[in-house]
Amino acid sequence: MTTRIGETELAGPVLVAAGCGGSGPELAPFADLSTLGGFVTRSITLDPRPGGPTPRLVESPAGLIAATGLPNPGADQFLATELPWLLQRRVRVFASIAGTTFAEYAQLARRLTESPGLTGIEVNLSAPDAAALGLVDTQDPFQAAGLVAACRRELPRGLLLLVKLRPDPGHVVEAARTAADAGADAVVLGNAVPAAMPDGRPAGLGGPAIGPIALRCVADVHAALPDLPLIGCGGISTPDDARAFLAAGATAVQVGTALLHDPTTAARIAANLGGC
Repeated sequence: MTTRIGETELAGPVLVAAGCGGSGPELAPFADLSTLGGFVTRSITLDPRPGGPTPRLVESPAGLIAATGLPNPGADQFLATELPWLLQRRVRVFASIAGTTFAEYAQLARRLTESPGLTGIEVNLSAPDAAALGLVDTQDPFQAAGLVAACRRELPRGLLLLVKLRPDPGHVVEAARTAADAGADAVVLGNAVPAAMPDGRPAGLGGPAIGPIALRCVADVHAALPDLPLIGCGGISTPDDARAFLAAGATAVQVGTALLHDPTTAARIAANLGGC
């Protein structure tokens, strides 16, 4: 069951969402990553980030509350160690990027795509606590479009540009339209929604609670922009969840929080969909 975004063919419609598959080796014992549609890396920043204070993850009745602080080794170390490991295993890799300025996003896009092997870049504009993380907070769609255009200019021909947007049903159609106009090949709809840790720190809530919100975003954007490839992300933990997103207009789905509960989830969903 192959999936196509633009001229790029993926092995299937199930991808690993950013930050939920570690750097690859953590998930590899539970899934052949090369058989999935793709692996989205944790969000990479220009310089290393140690992450936030612990605890970073707290369970709630509705899902998982996370305040990770975007820990990552920085662009240079990612290119030296993490990306080669994935590419050696023939994994379709999408590098998620996050920056504190427009210039950082563009620099990251240029720096990462200088190394061959990437399938694409995922521009992370969906952090629920962007301000607390010191990231560009692109709540204005036109500001977001400028950032997307800056990244698009840095990507070589043939590399996909995914833009991950907040699951905000009131504004998501406008945000998706401006991202597409600025050069996005596809938009990823759904991420954690703003929440707080028990101690009051800014955080995001992911998991089952956000599934219906992300599904609404996919349905609304598909109705308004039927030709734009959409990737649904949020609360997907079963094959039926994935089918609901595909039926609503998604081209593919990303599995995230469920992997932290059961790391076989993405592989099981992919195998089930392949038997459709």
